[in-house]
Amino acid sequence: MIELPFGVDVNNLIDDVINFSWEAADILLAYSNIIKNSEKKFEILKNKNINDPVTLADLEVNELIINRINQKYPHINWEILSEENFKIKTNYCDLNADWLWILDPLDGTKDFIQGTGNFAMHLALNYKRKPYIGVVLIPEKDELWISYADKLWNQKRDGSIQKQNLSNTNILQEMTLVTSKNHKNDKLKDLINKINFRKNITMGSIGCKVASIIRGESDIYIGLSLPGNSAPKDWDFAAPEAILNAAGGAITNIDNEDLVYGTTALEHPGIIIASNSKQNQKRICSQIKEIIQKSSIYP
Repeated sequence: MIELPFGVDVNNLIDDVINFSWEAADILLAYSNIIKNSEKKFEILKNKNINDPVTLADLEVNELIINRINQKYPHINWEILSEENFKIKTNYCDLNADWLWILDPLDGTKDFIQGTGNFAMHLALNYKRKPYIGVVLIPEKDELWISYADKLWNQKRDGSIQKQNLSNTNILQEMTLVTSKNHKNDKLKDLINKINFRKNITMGSIGCKVASIIRGESDIYIGLSLPGNSAPKDWDFAAPEAILNAAGGAITNIDNEDLVYGTTALEHPGIIIASNSKQNQKRICSQIKEIIQKSSIYP
């Protein structure tokens, strides 16, 4: 049994994380409303790089969560890896630490700017490079997905608990696929066409995509990063993996291998597959790999 650092009670920790998350929701919703209802949206952008935008919302939530963790647990020897701090090269944490928080204050920044509502905050506590506690906050849906070990629940702001509803669909061509709205390439399009899924939903944020699988709105996610191009990072997958695993689903690479966190590049290149079933994940990965090899789609 995994024990948290000395003096930390898991129930108290989860209560604190819930409180931190709803504080973050207030910040994200406030900026979201400005973007949707005001011509001042470009004043919120701090980095206007179209491929990697950063907003004031990212920065404020980043500061909030890191400060709350450090203030509440000043004597605990754990590290915090944050996307925003990493981008500005102020994140000098020990990736080999037993306990490592992984934070993405705003996953789906492009959708946030576009006003679609498909954005999330990711927060995971990894133990020895594997997600142990996971939180995916989707403010526009009033959803806070929380996982601890193999337990999962979706808590509304009023404290009510919503049930998960993973589908039982396990035949590849009968599945509903969820893919990225803003990160597409021709190789992924070719693969999707070859498989011929029943339906294809697109949205931003890996957290939102995984939540759609847990709700039963979709069955499978495929991400494909081209060699030499950027790939999803630890903060994109750690919290979503935690909640999907606890729900009974799985996230692996196409060889059905677990994601590895804390590498030097912090990246997850190649093809990543998330599905609604741990039991069927190996078969699903094998079927997709066979289609790729027969069609010479990738790399």
